[in-house]
Amino acid sequence: MSTSSTKTPAAGGHSKAYALMASGTMVSRLLGFVRTALLAVAIGSVTSVADIFEKANVIPTIIFMLLAGGIFNVVLVPQLIKASKAADRGSDYTSRLITLTVVVMAGFTLLLTLLAGPIITVLTKDWTGPMLALGTSFAYWSLPQVFFYGVYAVVGQVLNAHGRFGAYMWAPVVNNLVQIAVIGVFLALFGPYAGQDQLAAWTPQQTLLLAGGATLGIALQAAVLFIPLARTGLDIRPKFGWRGMGLRHVGKIAAWTLASMTVGNLASLAYARLVSSATAARDALESGGASVAGEYALNTSQLVTVLPHSIFALALATVLFNELSRAFADGDRAAVGPLVAKGLRTTAVPVVFASVAFIVLAGPLGRIFGGTGPSAADAGAAIAQLLVLTALGLPFKSIHFFLIRVFFAEEDTKTPMLIQTTIAVGGLAAAYTMAAFIPATRIAVGIALLYGVTNVLSAVLAHVLVVRRYGDYGTAGVADTYIRIGWFSALSGAVGAGVLWLMGGYDRGFAWDGIPNAILTIAVVGSVMLVVYLLLLRAARVPELDEFLGPLARRIPSLRPSRRR
Repeated sequence: MSTSSTKTPAAGGHSKAYALMASGTMVSRLLGFVRTALLAVAIGSVTSVADIFEKANVIPTIIFMLLAGGIFNVVLVPQLIKASKAADRGSDYTSRLITLTVVVMAGFTLLLTLLAGPIITVLTKDWTGPMLALGTSFAYWSLPQVFFYGVYAVVGQVLNAHGRFGAYMWAPVVNNLVQIAVIGVFLALFGPYAGQDQLAAWTPQQTLLLAGGATLGIALQAAVLFIPLARTGLDIRPKFGWRGMGLRHVGKIAAWTLASMTVGNLASLAYARLVSSATAARDALESGGASVAGEYALNTSQLVTVLPHSIFALALATVLFNELSRAFADGDRAAVGPLVAKGLRTTAVPVVFASVAFIVLAGPLGRIFGGTGPSAADAGAAIAQLLVLTALGLPFKSIHFFLIRVFFAEEDTKTPMLIQTTIAVGGLAAAYTMAAFIPATRIAVGIALLYGVTNVLSAVLAHVLVVRRYGDYGTAGVADTYIRIGWFSALSGAVGAGVLWLMGGYDRGFAWDGIPNAILTIAVVGSVMLVVYLLLLRAARVPELDEFLGPLARRIPSLRPSRRR
């Protein structure tokens, strides 16, 4: 008797939540690509101003990752779930938590903003006086984002704890739309980058528009979450009495998480400081500067390659994290392994294929984000090199992300901290050793390679510790899935590479002749690769395809693989 045709309500709710989150993330990321490409048109991608703006704008983002990836995401969710079972559905606890967040984040943000100058000085290497001055100006307008990121994170986790996953993933769409509009105004007022010396001619009006517009987008991203929050029926109001909230217990849990996120983000800042040396080194060159990737180019390559992880791994892990938390709360440790294995196998289908696709399409992808200046093709080639290197470690990034959630679900934050610290210390030691032997003009390439290596090591270390504590979660089956899907992805990649060659992707032909040509090339080659990939999976009767496609596969017979007997 077949069991595949019956779908429980829980499974239906799970699929709906996953689809809503994944679609929100996809739309937001695609708009983010548009924003990044337009920004490259406005100020270039391998330029001093691009790197300076990226430096100032990335600092609040890293602090947000500390909050969203640490205390708010993995520590407060279990506490909010417990509070939601109270008679008031957690209204009192949530009100106090949001009030506390606003007070603490406001004070913290004010302090950071006042220290904008010293922060920029400490986090850069070899920058000139004009670079530091412009970086400080950008930072004054960018650092207030920290407050809005904090509000966004805590309200989003309240919504997640009450089963409203979609709003948290869709809110960044508002931010990207605002920033796209701002960059459009910038282009209308000041025109596109055309190879001129922007740093010498930069104006306060340009700073206000770019950095102020970025902060406005983050502010609205946080504000829109209060609409679905009101619809939860919770009685949210300012409450300043924080005794009895269990903050001491949360603090003990959060101490390790905070330490882990602090180590990870300090490592990110240290990596970025090394990469910032490329900005000054590029300016010192008499020619060839357009091929020297800096912080903007490196972060752009990460923005592109992290898309599959954000759409599939992050969205599914957010849903499964609540299930893992409940399994540990109910003492059902036997359910942990199947949940982890399911998440890993399901994400293998899109993530492994995406890694190969990024490698094949690195050239035209880089061209999209290379801008429109006279050296746009050289800038695109520099970004393409970074895309290849960052794509190599993508599957391992998702594997590590899933495995580490097991510890967080059991409220063990010490083990993730040990993993993070080990990888961070080793990575930084390797980075600074490498920096002593390679020129600053190549430092971004070296760091991109190092990112891939640390992703692999993080996944291996997390796997060893999960198996040691919870037992095997079906490692052989998961490995078999990744190997099989890896072969099919490679075959589709070989076909795609052939089509790309015909479109001039390897000799700076049609695919490199402007952004529209690059987009068309990606659409054609990507479509061919995807069709070949799906046909191979179907012909091989790969069951993970059906698990990944879900309801879509059941409605499109040509995509549904036959089940093994």
